[in-house]
Amino acid sequence: MATKGEKGFDTYYADLFGSRWESLRNALRAPVQQVFRINAFADAQSTRERWGHVARESLAGVSWIRDEQAQAQGDSRGLLDGYRMDLASIFPALALDVKPGDRVLDMCAAPGGKTLILAEALQGKGKGELIANEISDNRRTRLARVIREYIPQDSGVKVQVTGHDAARWCLHEKDAFDRILLDAPCSGERHLLDDASEMRTWSEARSKNLSVRQYTLLASAIQAVKPGGRIVYSTCSLSTRENDSVIARLLKRRDGEARVLSGRGAPTSLPHYPPPIGEPTDYGWMILPDTTGYGPIYFAILEKI
Repeated sequence: MATKGEKGFDTYYADLFGSRWESLRNALRAPVQQVFRINAFADAQSTRERWGHVARESLAGVSWIRDEQAQAQGDSRGLLDGYRMDLASIFPALALDVKPGDRVLDMCAAPGGKTLILAEALQGKGKGELIANEISDNRRTRLARVIREYIPQDSGVKVQVTGHDAARWCLHEKDAFDRILLDAPCSGERHLLDDASEMRTWSEARSKNLSVRQYTLLASAIQAVKPGGRIVYSTCSLSTRENDSVIARLLKRRDGEARVLSGRGAPTSLPHYPPPIGEPTDYGWMILPDTTGYGPIYFAILEKI
């Protein structure tokens, strides 16, 4: 019988990462490093006056500052001017490569940081539509509040919050979206290490059960996206079972329906992605905190054939 609790947890991840696990574990126990991402919908003059003296970094129109003390404030219209988030979480949203006019589905959207990036990318000619879906009532309430606080009603970008079971989305809409982001529910090892009660009940079955749900969500996404459309599958898990293995299962079971645009064997540089921050896996990319200070985040880019 597999060992449960913290001992089993350490054994499982040591098997995955070998001698690296100790430094990775220590990095996961360290305080989360976040950046302050500037809200592109906020009044430009207000943000310049407040943050013009602080060095900014930007990528594909997304800007952030590395100020641990920065807190969001309302602009001239009451919109909050920044959102604190893990820098690693920005990259799956950028990898979706959303364009104005696209119809976009964020399948598991809460808490909303990635959703805001997708909405910003839809600005411009054609505007587009974004459906931000979250099945959990409590998380969906938070998501709706974030959207109200950061996106003006007159932005021209149509944003709809829904509460459906995304695994069943394909029963109602097929070939319907240009882009789908699936930030799937996952083990969240960083959270586990901070929660003694959850750690006591940990077993390998946790990751196995999650991978079943993740595959069901991804299979739904591949049916809901248009031919030629893009899906980004993302987790904050370290488990290969929840990352590359989910992609491998999709490619095997739905052979000929999708191709992978990331990972080993793919071009070494991805759109909107600076190579130094991550490392390739078989089908995707991982951003790990022991080498970058951010994450963990796994993501893979798929295109429907």
